[in-house]
Amino acid sequence: MSVVENILKGFQLSDEAVAVTKHLITLVSCSNEKKLHLVLDLDHTLLHTTRVSGLTEAEKYLIEEAGSNKRDDLYKWQVQGGEDTMAFLTKLRPFVRDFLEEANKMFTMYVYTKGNREYAKYIMSMIDPKRIYFGERVITRDESPYMKTLDLVLAHERGVVIVDDTRDVWPDHKSNLVEISKYNYFRMNKSNQSKPFSEEKTDESENNGGLANVLKLLKDVHCGFFRVVEEKELESKDVRLLLQELEFNHADKESFSSVETL
Repeated sequence: MSVVENILKGFQLSDEAVAVTKHLITLVSCSNEKKLHLVLDLDHTLLHTTRVSGLTEAEKYLIEEAGSNKRDDLYKWQVQGGEDTMAFLTKLRPFVRDFLEEANKMFTMYVYTKGNREYAKYIMSMIDPKRIYFGERVITRDESPYMKTLDLVLAHERGVVIVDDTRDVWPDHKSNLVEISKYNYFRMNKSNQSKPFSEEKTDESENNGGLANVLKLLKDVHCGFFRVVEEKELESKDVRLLLQELEFNHADKESFSSVETL
């Protein structure tokens, strides 16, 4: 958490004061740190969590692996609920650690999850135990029970990129959104005949998977935003326009490629 955010914490500000504060934070972040802001979803974006009780027979080998030193991408954890204890497995998405390390150089990062505060605490202990990447910038359904909104992110929308696998939860900020492919590691539907990664004992590609591809896009956005002759030009830069341009160029390339193959 920045000095400015610490000062503001606990204060009730008017909408106008919040808007001015967001503008100033983005301006300082861009000018002094050359950083934008990045809001990351958790489930099916950075990882996949499932209940141990819901594992198929073909997935139960994972319980032993999560409790051993065989792998550092699989965790077993428990939640005490009344008289019952619920056990979960969380599988980190391939490339997630490299993604966070690289993204941290370009962005001030937030986590925004529809899970509750307790769930977020468990997950953060896995992906950011020393609070290097997110600090206290974690938004959960306790603060945002319905739709997700950039109103809770202390930065101006022109400098914020969202990465989420679900588009509909961002009704007012789709122009800031980079929709990532959904990461399903465990079996989601028992009636589905195709085997998930867990049962196949395989995984998404590190080099060409969802996070690797999104990182390439984020680097393009960052590069485009800070490609200026004079620093004052940063005040008119907007990631929403850059994302729109990059999306158009990508679609144009795909169209050209399809013509080439005719």
